Amino acid sequence: MSRGHQKLKNHQLKPDRKYGSVLVTKFTNYIMQCGKKTVAENIIYSALKNSSKKLGAEPLDVLERMIKNVGPLLEVKAKRIGGANYQIPMEVNRERKETLTLRWVLSAAKSRKGAPMAEKLSLELIDACNNTGAAVKKKEDTHRMAEANKAFAHFARL
Repeated sequence: MSRGHQKLKNHQLKPDRKYGSVLVTKFTNYIMQCGKKTVAENIIYSALKNSSKKLGAEPLDVLERMIKNVGPLLEVKAKRIGGANYQIPMEVNRERKETLTLRWVLSAAKSRKGAPMAEKLSLELIDACNNTGAAVKKKEDTHRMAEANKAFAHFARL
């Protein structure tokens, strides 16, 4: 007998204690490993402090510029139609844009070698604000894929 599935409620994050931003909390949760939130907070706070000092901007402005420069407008999603898989370009909503941006910046920072994580993240934030770096390249690759598969955009409405 079915117990009736209920839709999960979207978990509301609390703003962080230093900047009062939900985005910083989300970024902290992405960085956190093994439940060590204080370590993750220290990493992101020092990275934001260093990058804002080098760029001469407020830390939250640095994050907003990063989201603007790295966040994709389009992405491709695989859809099976008539026995064939098509890569269909779709628009990205704000929440997914933030998620992809944080994920790409973090993976680009992790792939850098020979420095503490706070320093690597700081350098990646600076690169993202200057429209350079691995995270921006990932965005451009995603847009290039969407542009190449623009012919299948009409399948998005099916």
